[in-house]
Amino acid sequence: MEEKMKAALNYDKALLQSKELYQYILDTSVYPNEPEPLKELREVSASHPSYWMGTAPDAGQLMGILLKLINAKRTIEIGVFTGYSLLLTALTIPEDGKIIAIDVDCEAYEMGFPVIKKAGVEHKVDFIKSEALRALDDLMANLDDEGSFDFAFVDADKINYLNYHERLMKLVKVGGLVIYDNTLWRGSVAMPEDAVGEKYKEGRKLLIEFNNLLANDARVQICHASIGDGMTICRRLH
Repeated sequence: MEEKMKAALNYDKALLQSKELYQYILDTSVYPNEPEPLKELREVSASHPSYWMGTAPDAGQLMGILLKLINAKRTIEIGVFTGYSLLLTALTIPEDGKIIAIDVDCEAYEMGFPVIKKAGVEHKVDFIKSEALRALDDLMANLDDEGSFDFAFVDADKINYLNYHERLMKLVKVGGLVIYDNTLWRGSVAMPEDAVGEKYKEGRKLLIEFNNLLANDARVQICHASIGDGMTICRRLH
């Protein structure tokens, strides 16, 4: 598949409203530095009916830098899909690092798993097929897990973002990072409600409420990045 065709798969949810500029970013910054296993996983994921659910490669590039900056070793991922962000994390953290990966559906993950295994990082992944709230509560039941994670990435059901946040504020250590995906919801959070398509209205409402909560949460320092479909980066302060 041509690189420009691959870019088009992610552009349909990007906030950057110039295909040429988005392609320029990919061609000059992202693709030349993207590890081969991630390229392979993107190609595999492109054949999935819901390919658009995958993490955009430019968003993944930002995540990779953040993981390195904080020397992340122990991470949580809520919402796995075919595993692009999961593989990126596994390639970035140390050999003895660990990712708790949570998803209710393992079918898409199994599609990407051969690439993860081929990359030699499957030993870093602890995949849990479960509702995320149940899995997080199980982690919290173990006092040793409290404040023990360096990083978390959330790309799952928006109705539970607030519930995930409350749990992650206990599981992620002070100074650690939590990233929430899709927080600009195709730009609809800034649109009048009557200008928003029906299928985006519920998500828009949930994310406006969540964004307002994060903006007023004294426990975190935030950065709302207009990359992909919007990513909010939270650094836990206390």
